[in-house]
Amino acid sequence: MILRLAFGSLLARALTVGMTILAIALSVALFLGVEKVRTGARASFADTISGTDLIVGARSGSVQLLLYSVFRIGNATNNVTWESYQDIASQKEVDWIVPISLGDSHRQFRVMGTTDAFFKHYKYRGDRSLEMAEGHGLDDLYDAVIGAEVAATLGYSVGDPIVVSHGLASFTDHDDQPFRVAGIVARTGTPVDRTVIVSLEAIEAIHVDWQSGAHVPGQSTPVERIRQMDLTPGGITAALVGVHSRLQVFGLQRRINEYPEEPLLAILPGVALQELWQIVGVAETALTAVSAMVVVTALLGMMAMIFASLNERRREMAIWRAMGARPATILGLLVLEAALMAAIGAALGLALLYIGLAVAQPLVDSAYGLWLPIDPPTAREVAVLAGVIVAAGIASLVPALRAYRLSLADGMMVRI
Repeated sequence: MILRLAFGSLLARALTVGMTILAIALSVALFLGVEKVRTGARASFADTISGTDLIVGARSGSVQLLLYSVFRIGNATNNVTWESYQDIASQKEVDWIVPISLGDSHRQFRVMGTTDAFFKHYKYRGDRSLEMAEGHGLDDLYDAVIGAEVAATLGYSVGDPIVVSHGLASFTDHDDQPFRVAGIVARTGTPVDRTVIVSLEAIEAIHVDWQSGAHVPGQSTPVERIRQMDLTPGGITAALVGVHSRLQVFGLQRRINEYPEEPLLAILPGVALQELWQIVGVAETALTAVSAMVVVTALLGMMAMIFASLNERRREMAIWRAMGARPATILGLLVLEAALMAAIGAALGLALLYIGLAVAQPLVDSAYGLWLPIDPPTAREVAVLAGVIVAAGIASLVPALRAYRLSLADGMMVRI
């Protein structure tokens, strides 16, 4: 009976009730959407590098090593000598190793020197490998493979020339040895999209006439002669390492961290990612708090709507009282109306969320590499929906208590 009365009362005020339900729906969709983006961002963040057991670099901090070797943020404190790299590569536990050399740039994009092993062993988002959208790999000394974002931002295509600049914020170009775009990597949503990849030998080649970070005045070695040189690098910035068995990781890590020839650091990518996420997690918490405040604002709007309708419904309340309705019945009616509005709003918000995810998922994945999962509501999300309904009932208690205390005489009084 009371449920039917509650539905009838809501239908009688369809416009104001509909606006309130829409506000709750949008706030719930926003809150749950932020939660989906948060979990999707964390998963994409963790999936930036997969299948790599260790990252080796000069001794610094684990987060710093992760940032410059994987995310191309910051710089290394020092290089790893080529002899040390070869020594690590020869360890019996090592299944594969990929050298990385950083330091130069091209129009604000980082240039990375490596070998063909990078295209073979670099994995992301589980076990996905790099694929070429166009062209091929590093077949020639002056071939360059660019990421999807580099190609899209600079308008490059296969065959276009590329001139590498010395350093990250340098006005000096290696224009005497231009590269050619040999291939474009399909979009991955990782830092590879923003990277220009060349060979280790190419990094050595463009620095043949350089010494102590500066070009030797008047010296310009012909390209034909450079091609005949021994371009074995003297050092690298970092290395990605895969081992035969995960049980061997910690022993190899300890041995590298205690390496006697030079100070080195070996980190577990997953552990370093967790440390990094703890640092940036403050922004995640702030975003969740803001979206929660939007839900609170919608519930306060609902409470204000109930308050505003009380004066119009005083006669209605008085008639119910005159017909024998108990004060608790009137209170329960208003609380039930609020709970129904919140329940309908929560259900509508959930529907809007999944419609939005279905539309945005492929677009966000292709543009930003952020995978938004379309999974059934988690226990946390169900708890949020239940919490919204309960909070709506609690918020309605204030106007409900005021309504059921109105006297019969006050309700029947005609005001002029």
